[in-house]
Amino acid sequence: MAEVTLLSEADLRACIALDQHSIDAIEQAFLLLATAAVAMPPILRLDIPEYNGEVDVKTAYLPGLARFAIKVSPGFFDNPTLGLPSLNGMMMLLSARTGLLDALLLDNGYLTAIRTAAAGAVAARWLSRENSRSVALIGAGEQAALQLQALRLVRPIEQVRVWARDEAKALAFAAQLPRDGALNVRVCTSVDAALDGVDIVITTTPSREPLIHARHLQPGLHITAMGSDAEHKNEIAPAALAGVDRYVADRLSQTRLLGELHHALAAGAIGDGSAFAELGQVIAGQRPGRTDQGQITLVDLTGTGAQDTAIANLAFERALAANKGVRFGA
Repeated sequence: MAEVTLLSEADLRACIALDQHSIDAIEQAFLLLATAAVAMPPILRLDIPEYNGEVDVKTAYLPGLARFAIKVSPGFFDNPTLGLPSLNGMMMLLSARTGLLDALLLDNGYLTAIRTAAAGAVAARWLSRENSRSVALIGAGEQAALQLQALRLVRPIEQVRVWARDEAKALAFAAQLPRDGALNVRVCTSVDAALDGVDIVITTTPSREPLIHARHLQPGLHITAMGSDAEHKNEIAPAALAGVDRYVADRLSQTRLLGELHHALAAGAIGDGSAFAELGQVIAGQRPGRTDQGQITLVDLTGTGAQDTAIANLAFERALAANKGVRFGA
């Protein structure tokens, strides 16, 4: 029997964080999607409406990495009434050579949160203006805070505007954000006020109806849309998506089914979408990103198995170096 390493959430939090190394690992995963023979099957999704639950399973093999991850990510949204978290999850890390299990990562969604925020930073690094200094956060959950943290690693952000449906939650969220340096944080009572004149917008909600409309588009704006990871979710109005100068997907085969592109296609707002690029193609120089300071750009992030494999490999290697986890087998 091969040795298997069991890593708890505490182990993983101790050895991996949202930093430049994590961002670079996710960027490399996007690059490989465009340049290597990546094997990434469609997302497997299980809905359990009786208990307001959903489960996603994602995986990918990335050439050059010693292992591939299979991630199981449940979301049961009535759990808070039971005193339980809505989200949890784990990753299985298997040898790409033998298929044997090398590690079980009981991260409870931590690694997914890190890689999702890192993807937002990659999107901003390649599509937003380099001198972007202001951001509007649409949503006030954990991912909104992580997106801001990641963004500040790639852009000189000075002003933050926050909007959420629950103003009390937005105020509590804003109070917990760091005030180091010259960072100025303001809670807004409307999406219109939050977006007025900002350089970057990051949407992080599970909204089923659009929050960003064509009237919000302004020259030079960059939008990172990462809330629409299921068919019923929609943060960007089809007319707004049709109005941007450069739409970029994490994976077009996914955004056609799950992302903001899905809704624009269904509305007939943009034709067949065949001319759009993927983020990896922009990174590889195969397709253009932002080519003018006045362009409006949008990156549609639905989350990929490639990101999960990349972050799981990085976490496992760091855990081994730090002698973390419990090992079983011989």
